Amino acid sequence: MTVTKIWNEGFLPQIVFPTESSLGIVTGICILAIIIAGYLLGSINLSIILSSKYYKDDIRRHGSGNAGMTNVMRTYGKKMAIITFAGDFLKAVVASLVGRLVLGYHGAMIAGFFCFLGHIFPCYYRFKGGKGVVTAAAMILMTNPVVCLILFILFVVIVAITKYISAGSVICLLVYPVLLHNIYNGFMGLPVLIAFVMGLLCAFAHRENLKRIFKGEERRFTFKVKDKKPVNSTDSDDTEA
Repeated sequence: MTVTKIWNEGFLPQIVFPTESSLGIVTGICILAIIIAGYLLGSINLSIILSSKYYKDDIRRHGSGNAGMTNVMRTYGKKMAIITFAGDFLKAVVASLVGRLVLGYHGAMIAGFFCFLGHIFPCYYRFKGGKGVVTAAAMILMTNPVVCLILFILFVVIVAITKYISAGSVICLLVYPVLLHNIYNGFMGLPVLIAFVMGLLCAFAHRENLKRIFKGEERRFTFKVKDKKPVNSTDSDDTEA
């Protein structure tokens, strides 16, 4: 049992089971466990927690209504956006690592996907969360670093030209399954299917942004954002930040 073998295949395939049926049962239980763990981890949304704790507010009441980094930056400033980014990124890293240690590459894809799903549809917040871009980026980095680098360069180019983060995000995640298919010499089964579904979910989550882009009403991205101070804890709960 080597580190490389565990990284590629996970611990489970290295264990010797007395029968094929017992292997199948344990594998099924492990898949279910990483699905649940990934989804519940993804459902933890730091932007909602921080806006409630420090601003006595709900980030989803502002701007695009999205509980993600871009809306946090526009509403509360760069410091909160950086913390939000770190939280969204790290939870996908943890989910993918857990999945990888159990079932290798496919386990990382499954756990990362359900973390992404949990971020968009969090069970803790009435299934209204963020759009999953940062979480998806972390999952792609943990599973396919080369693909992640290509998508990052594409994202930077698109945003630099259009100034629309939403456009860059949607295009990159729609390109994601195509890159997987081509870089790894053909159809990869479950990974490409997961990537394809992620692209569709990203487009769905950004549907209002895309409508505003076509209408010329979408706000363009800028780093010129002033940080806002948290409201005092004794202030009214409906105080706008």
